[in-house]
Amino acid sequence: MAQPLIVKLGDLNFPLGLSKVERSDLYGYIEIETLDTHGRKCTAATLTDDGKTLIGSGGITLASLSPDGEWLDKKALVPTDPQGTRLVPVPSSYSAPVPLEKRATIEEYLSHNIRAVYQISPGAESDLGPLMAELKAGVIFQFPYSFRGSLEPDAAFLLLSADGTPFLAIGTPTVLEFVGLEQAAATVADEDSAEGDDDESLDFSMM
Repeated sequence: MAQPLIVKLGDLNFPLGLSKVERSDLYGYIEIETLDTHGRKCTAATLTDDGKTLIGSGGITLASLSPDGEWLDKKALVPTDPQGTRLVPVPSSYSAPVPLEKRATIEEYLSHNIRAVYQISPGAESDLGPLMAELKAGVIFQFPYSFRGSLEPDAAFLLLSADGTPFLAIGTPTVLEFVGLEQAAATVADEDSAEGDDDESLDFSMM
């Protein structure tokens, strides 16, 4: 069984079992198989720039090289921000109980791009009564979330659906780019429409 996410409300800890809601669970899915002329299943491959070399699935990976072209071990890399300040990774949310301290508004929740949703079930021998009472009152809890530990945690929202099912939604703040000030479109009067309708009427007897 997967390790539960433990959240802390006041002095109480609540182990939460998370079950990811997949898109296929909601809408179903379609599998497409490509066959050759002999009915054999085809697999995807990458054609290199020379136009004749094929690389099968799993044959491409990413590597880090120094300015001199030397191979760099990923563990030797140091993350920094654009100003060169070293970034400190945040620990996994599963390493310790997560305190539920911040309460979000519905506007704050809707201002995030949600990339993953998990249905919540109580852990073994766990009673979510006090936590569910808060959620049923309309409270939305927000806290930073990182599965394995990362440089920038996601935003997690603990909330209740309309049918009373608790969910955990994971996302990032929506970034809106400024395009320009609102401008009224220029309008040009139609000179033809300004004339009398008698001159513009269509004489069907001419057809």
